[in-house]
Amino acid sequence: MAAIQKSISPKGRASDGTHAESWEAEFESDIIDGLQDPFKRISCRWLYNQRGSELFEAITLLPEYYPTRTETTILRNCAAELSTFIGENAAIVEYGAGAAVKTELLLSAAKNPSLYIAIDIAKDFLTDALRRLDARFPQLRKICIGADFTRDFPLPEAYPHIRRVAFFPGSTLGNLPTSDAKAFLSRVRNHVGSDGAAIIGVDLIKPLDILLPAYDDAAGVTAAFNLNLLERINSELAGNFDLRAFKHEARWNVAESAVEMHLVSAKDQVAEIAGEKIVFAEGESIHTESSRKYSPERFEIIARASGWKVSRFWTDGKGWFGVFGLRAI
Repeated sequence: MAAIQKSISPKGRASDGTHAESWEAEFESDIIDGLQDPFKRISCRWLYNQRGSELFEAITLLPEYYPTRTETTILRNCAAELSTFIGENAAIVEYGAGAAVKTELLLSAAKNPSLYIAIDIAKDFLTDALRRLDARFPQLRKICIGADFTRDFPLPEAYPHIRRVAFFPGSTLGNLPTSDAKAFLSRVRNHVGSDGAAIIGVDLIKPLDILLPAYDDAAGVTAAFNLNLLERINSELAGNFDLRAFKHEARWNVAESAVEMHLVSAKDQVAEIAGEKIVFAEGESIHTESSRKYSPERFEIIARASGWKVSRFWTDGKGWFGVFGLRAI
């Protein structure tokens, strides 16, 4: 899993500047439409209210959850090579910056970066992160953009002469279907221009005895994270889900090379959301997230179809996670 785009509670101002009413309406519409589908689903973006974000941060510290610590180790160990790849005086453009934890590693490795552009739908989270980066990198110019990186949006026209290097850490790309992943990488290519570059984190295919526990830990934190979605529906959409009647399940989808998270109904039941009745059969599930895993070869095919060539590839000693250095073509 990865925080694809952190949403906030519709209670209060939405972080992308929309009114609370429109944000709540979008939440309600997405949930009801998804649960009325024959194959019930909810977008993983709605996992991340305040409580969901806190639980996800706890997940990243679990012994079973390898992606965060593995990628962090790669960024630390390959700092000198990353510095050469980025070049001097570059503008770093980070998508889905969130708490910008790994950003400090990249900015420390870069040679005199001239600008940092942080993009996230949850602009409130960015504000806190930029305060921390101000203390660490006081001379670095910083721009905060509240935007959904899965949709088209412009970068500021300021500093057009600066070479841009995109940064997309974590395994968030795996949350996107292949067509959406290509669209995102194409969007990034357009943002950085013909002389730009990108550093992309990608979770790699590995044995299931490593993959599945990362999404179904022994302490039950991931289960709480998934079930919190139903609690959010109850709280914000006048739902009446019985959380005890659903269980978290992680599954491997062979065709998609993805770990899927599901909420499985333990019995025949009917739930109500904003006046709409949703019928569940025993064993029926709600698909809440897919985390696709790549081989280096498959990722390179997608990157090339999106206007990139793989220039560098960094990985850990076990080959569990990959950081790709892309050049525009």
